[in-house]
Amino acid sequence: MKSLRQRIKETKTTRWIRFGIVSILFFLWVFWMGNPWLGLIWLLLIDIYITAYIPWTWWKKKNGPTKTIMGWVDAIVYALVLVYMIFAFIGQNYKIPSSSLEKSLLVGDYLWVNKMIYGPRVPQTPIHFPLAQHTMPILNTKSYLEKPQLEYHRLPGFRSIERGDIVVFNYPQGDTVALKIQNPDFYQISHDLRRNGIDNPRLYMEQNPQVFGEIVWRPVDRRENYVKRAIGLPGDRLEIRNDTVLIDGKPIAEPENVQYNYLIPVSRPVSNEKWAEIGVRMDDHGGEPIRNEMAGYSYYDVPLTKAMKAQVEKWDEVNGPLRKESTSGYYDLSGMFPLDADYGWTRPNMGELWIPKRGSTLHLTLENLPIYRRAISVYEGNDLDVKDGKIFINGKETEYYTFKLDYYWMMGDNRDRSADSRYWGFVPEDHIVGSPMFVIVSFDEEKGLFDGKIRWNRILKDANPDKKW
Repeated sequence: MKSLRQRIKETKTTRWIRFGIVSILFFLWVFWMGNPWLGLIWLLLIDIYITAYIPWTWWKKKNGPTKTIMGWVDAIVYALVLVYMIFAFIGQNYKIPSSSLEKSLLVGDYLWVNKMIYGPRVPQTPIHFPLAQHTMPILNTKSYLEKPQLEYHRLPGFRSIERGDIVVFNYPQGDTVALKIQNPDFYQISHDLRRNGIDNPRLYMEQNPQVFGEIVWRPVDRRENYVKRAIGLPGDRLEIRNDTVLIDGKPIAEPENVQYNYLIPVSRPVSNEKWAEIGVRMDDHGGEPIRNEMAGYSYYDVPLTKAMKAQVEKWDEVNGPLRKESTSGYYDLSGMFPLDADYGWTRPNMGELWIPKRGSTLHLTLENLPIYRRAISVYEGNDLDVKDGKIFINGKETEYYTFKLDYYWMMGDNRDRSADSRYWGFVPEDHIVGSPMFVIVSFDEEKGLFDGKIRWNRILKDANPDKKW
């Protein structure tokens, strides 16, 4: 074996330069992580770039297919490591799958999500394939190993979440998933099954895999990514009154492009082209109007912004005033958060409720416990039970609980077609991924390639238009 001195002497200048650059970046990363033990990995970098006691490049001395194949493997491994680091600590792409934030963000938008703004999370599931959230494409298997699981830790960011931010986060109720039916989620399905007399919903689902599929558990950072707007912040008292959100008793300004569903009475069908001109998707208007036989007229049920509503009211097909869906009485607006209690809340009328804040202590009662049960027991990992009308946390009777995490209330701009905090409650801080910065590219899924499929006017468009960075 060559001596250490000889190995160092034979190292080329260009390799020393590469080693120096990598070392600077590495120690900046260690400092950012706040864990000096990670500095020991530098010894591995020394061997990779300088001493080469481990034969990292043994394949370069081979000829034929071995050298070719290992060359590709080497390049792919380097690329995956780079992608892993970028996606874990800097940002990643995200596709808008639903219309919950229209018209601020559109279905088919591909976003670049900035993870550094709130501080990136240290990966809680460190061993995972970086290009798949939870399922390997084609193979249809898990893209991660459940163990090891690291404790939640967030690195320093530029600022905290502000009201009005559009935020990407892991779906809080995505810990347990029925693979064939993910909307509604496992907990909503369980709630509905109990209402229908099924005492053990999970057993029922497991016995009917042809309907529900496999029941799986997912760690926090491998759950589905959702994107909504931050409406309530830690420590806020939130209420929704006739669709108006009040924070600490005062109404807050709505996003510019907020939408509500309106019932639009018509004398004849409205053409698809006319809907498209004002930005209403086929999925939203359905093509044909709904016929109300009892009332003797037809109508559309469509989400509209204020500007769109003003246009629709002038159409010749419209033969009456537009009514908000939430005040029409035509639709069941119940089944809201929390699922295990009936406060009489509906989508347009909820609260008042307090949003948990790290370090703040709440007086728990049997009346408010359903609001905070999941946060205390699931998100913060406590054993919570009620016996003889008394609350026990980790085996001790108590009337008070001090929260370990901050929580947020998230809502979509498409208020009547958004599955948001009104249905599943608070978003814990350890579920926060980042905030979208800009639209990478956008595709209209209802149009063809040569018929306006690519939305050229949205490329590099600000993805958080109501906020200033």
